[in-house]
Amino acid sequence: MPGFRMAGSFPTAGRRSVTSVCLQAQQQASSVAVHDDLLEYVLKGPLLPLCGFSEKDVKSQFDDWARLGDFICAFLKFRPQESLNHVERMRVYQYYLPIYFWMRDQLEQHKAQTNGKQRPLTIGMQAPQGCGKTTIVEVLEAVFKHEGMRPASISIDDFYLRFEDQQALAKAKSDNKLLQVRGNAGTHDLQLGKKTLEALQSAVSPDKEVAVPRYDKSKNEGRGDRAERSSWPNVQGPIDIILFEGWMLGFSPVSEADVAGVSADLVSINEKLRDYEAAWDAYVDAWLVVKVGTPEWVQRWRLQAEHAMRDSGKPGMTDEQVAKFVDCYMPAYKAYLPGLYNKGPTTAKAGRLLMLEIDENRGLVPQQPACPL
Repeated sequence: MPGFRMAGSFPTAGRRSVTSVCLQAQQQASSVAVHDDLLEYVLKGPLLPLCGFSEKDVKSQFDDWARLGDFICAFLKFRPQESLNHVERMRVYQYYLPIYFWMRDQLEQHKAQTNGKQRPLTIGMQAPQGCGKTTIVEVLEAVFKHEGMRPASISIDDFYLRFEDQQALAKAKSDNKLLQVRGNAGTHDLQLGKKTLEALQSAVSPDKEVAVPRYDKSKNEGRGDRAERSSWPNVQGPIDIILFEGWMLGFSPVSEADVAGVSADLVSINEKLRDYEAAWDAYVDAWLVVKVGTPEWVQRWRLQAEHAMRDSGKPGMTDEQVAKFVDCYMPAYKAYLPGLYNKGPTTAKAGRLLMLEIDENRGLVPQQPACPL
């Protein structure tokens, strides 16, 4: 009969419409569940209290957290957020993002305190070799660029002496094993670092451009040398933030008796260290310190880095060379890390220091240290 339809039956178009609505509802429910799960995970992050972030702060900006988390996953070539493994998820949402938002807050405070003047914020980042600070800097620099800001990154490694000058120093101090390789105080070109920092902090307009020195650690069979000037990257102003990192950045000299008790070779290095605060640390506005349970982890981390360098086709140090190389850093770690962890870096101020702690696998420890300032 015309118009007759059996009970419970629907036109094909109707069935498709109902199915589409159901699928859409399921997808929305799934999206809400993923959102809520991620928010709960972020709120459990051990860095939030150190950064001064409340639950309300995170919730009010959570769209930014989720959006930038997706960006970092893509930048690091991780899987999508919902498919991350435990380590990847921790690094993105409980490690890198809290640091970024802390730095963004520091930048806003800096701009307010400088009365709108354009001098960029300089953040000093102290962390032992091999703990992942290079990746942290790369991620932060990428996120700041993604958000429309202009970052610049430099390392104390960029200011090591030229190879021939390091060789001359090693020969002149042949009785000091700590000066036979690059690394300790006295093996840097302090004036080059100071001039670079001053130039970057003065790059406040589009017509300002700064050539940033670079050091090539693969040269001379892994003993390194300053890269050719033609290969130095140029940073265009106006610069918003400078990320300045180094293994010994912010170290404070100690008494001669204390350093002599660690190593007699450290006495002359301790004297050289006194010049670093005025030359470099004085330019730092805020500090990030990555604390480690023991510097003994550095050798394993350094081995991993050298193996990766060799696997990529670049020349690197042998395992025996790595062991000797790292041994030259250990006295400084033993002498200066306790003071750094107890008092903060040389020029650190209250409200301008974030100190976090990682474990042997470079993950965050559950109980983070209290800020010493």
